Amino acid sequence: MTLIKSISGIRGTIGGKTSDNLTPLDTVLFTSAYASWLKNNLDTKEYKVVVGRDARLSGSMVQGLVNQTLVGFGIEVLDVGLSTTPTVEMAVTQHQAHGGIIITASHNPKQWNALKLLNEKGEFLNAASGKAILEIAKKKDFEYASIDNLGKVTSVKGAIEDHVKRVLDLPLVNSEDIRQKKFKVVVDAVNSTGGIAIPLLLEAFGVTTIPIYCDPTGHFPHNPEPLKEHLTVLSEKVVSENADFGIVVDPDVDRLAFVDENGVVFGEEYTLVACSDYVLSKTPGDTVSNLSSTRALADITQKRNGTHHASAVGEVNVVEKMKEVKAVIGGEGNGGIIYPDLHYGRDALVGVALFLSLLTETNQKVSALRASYPDYAMSKAKVSLSEGMDVDSLLKKVEKKYSEKNPSTIDGVKIAFESSWVHLRKSNTEPIIRVYTEATNETAANELAQRFLREIEEMV
Repeated sequence: MTLIKSISGIRGTIGGKTSDNLTPLDTVLFTSAYASWLKNNLDTKEYKVVVGRDARLSGSMVQGLVNQTLVGFGIEVLDVGLSTTPTVEMAVTQHQAHGGIIITASHNPKQWNALKLLNEKGEFLNAASGKAILEIAKKKDFEYASIDNLGKVTSVKGAIEDHVKRVLDLPLVNSEDIRQKKFKVVVDAVNSTGGIAIPLLLEAFGVTTIPIYCDPTGHFPHNPEPLKEHLTVLSEKVVSENADFGIVVDPDVDRLAFVDENGVVFGEEYTLVACSDYVLSKTPGDTVSNLSSTRALADITQKRNGTHHASAVGEVNVVEKMKEVKAVIGGEGNGGIIYPDLHYGRDALVGVALFLSLLTETNQKVSALRASYPDYAMSKAKVSLSEGMDVDSLLKKVEKKYSEKNPSTIDGVKIAFESSWVHLRKSNTEPIIRVYTEATNETAANELAQRFLREIEEMV
């Protein structure tokens, strides 16, 4: 059982002992620390925080604790209930709130949950703010509101509908032409809130939607990370229904992946490539992705006469770089699309809209679209961390061993070879070292990953 306290939020397994898991006491502690930080940094008479959750089984319990802790600080909670991460982000600015908390463990299995913390812009907290909250939690020196100054919980209806409308209103989203295509699409939302949001968006586009696992019960029918090995049912359904393609999202709907009309996985790395290709064709400019994302985005950006920039892994790092270089689109290779004309957050809804616009304009099948892009293959492996393992020292050994390759140390260690690369970094969300590789074919990528797994094992 695990509790991970990081600058990007608090994530842990439900149940067990306090301080080792995300127990009710830990939930109250870190919500209190966030509320204290908010009050220390924003001077206003009335505070408002948007709170929403994905459909995982512990969500209602955790949200109840979060809501009432904020009330105890004299904060008004704008409760959007079952929602998506990007919906909550957008609701913060829409309702002029002072922050937001999203209760979701994203792609993690059902025993996990987390508090994702937002600032007044509806964006994830930066490193300094996250660190400050962790320090406040350590001190446990909180000042709650008196009886006459308690906050309240206000139920907010229609947040997802508002989100969909804003996506439809984007100038680059060609709703009328999409409706004329009469697409048929299968949707796998792992029985979370994507089962509410994605069909609602597709309905607005006149798409015939075939839902599988779209009942937001929180009972995930398969591992919720949208990887190839978890999408066999979706692939089979696309073929049997003669659909144009399939869509899969993670539980909080900030990651997006597709399968083509033949049931072949499009590749979550290529979600960002395709959406960027469309945006760059209309609004030339620069792009950003993290160090663990495919080089295909750099190829497409260069082809469109733009410049690609790499950031450290983590949405807040991508957003920071995007703002710095004024990128027209960016994101992460895990299927996370960040389109600034809507908001600075990974958003599967805007990804679906841009992808449909691209398919409509090019009049291509999804398989043909994928074949038009540079063909790289990635391998994603992981090393479980044992207690007390010195990860920094381990990565230093790797860096030293490959010093002649001038490895990047912006985030972990990334080593570029002639036709491949490997990126090793400690995860912010799980007790693991992530080992990402990319090469010109799947076999080479897998072999490179296995090679580094062996080398790490020898160094431990």
